[in-house]
Amino acid sequence: MTPLHRIGLVVPSSNVTVETEVPALLARHAGARFSFHSSRMRMHTVSPEELRAMNDQRGRCVDELADAGVDALLYACLVALMAQGPGEHRRAEEAVTAQLAAAGQAPAVLSSAGALVSGLHALGARRIGLVTPYLLPLAKQVVEYLESEGFTVRSFAALEVGDNAEVGCIPGDRVLDAARGLDLVGADALVISACVQMPSLDLVAPAEAEFGLPVLSAATAGAHALLRALELPAVLPGAGALLAAGG
Repeated sequence: MTPLHRIGLVVPSSNVTVETEVPALLARHAGARFSFHSSRMRMHTVSPEELRAMNDQRGRCVDELADAGVDALLYACLVALMAQGPGEHRRAEEAVTAQLAAAGQAPAVLSSAGALVSGLHALGARRIGLVTPYLLPLAKQVVEYLESEGFTVRSFAALEVGDNAEVGCIPGDRVLDAARGLDLVGADALVISACVQMPSLDLVAPAEAEFGLPVLSAATAGAHALLRALELPAVLPGAGALLAAGG
């Protein structure tokens, strides 16, 4: 029988997208089955204060997912980590790994922030365009974080949506219009959604066709990272260049 892999998701309470898009992506995998198990951290407004308070709930969520015996755990809020300063995804992943080890478990531990970094590296991208839903100060922190990882952000858009529930309802046309306003001359890749709450799945393929660049999102990067961590071929149809060749 095709093996079943249990995926744990640590999710903001107001997020309604990651539990839709990541399962939809992984359902396209030809050689494995997946189940998904979430624990939620309270957060409504995407602000520095609420992000810090949300991160403080991480320990409880990890304990809950440890009870489920997951094979991989994804900390699914990109800006919550990037807003804490350079390198935070590594510190958070190490802390979660240590907490699980103390419980006698050793699943793969990932984060949306780290997955975006590793996905860009897998594409060989150095110069990027970026669309974010965030208020401008947080968007600038995401830019600074990515630049601290060695990328050059050629151009970025901040859609200035502070209510996280509203982020999950941003129309695809608005996201694509924001991407059309970017200066992508010399860019190696476009991040069409630097947020697991802003819907992206229906945008990746059309954006690649329109802009002639590899296009990824926090969701496709997360799926790519999960597959690689589980030592499965990172190939999913219709999900963009990152997942086209199993890089």
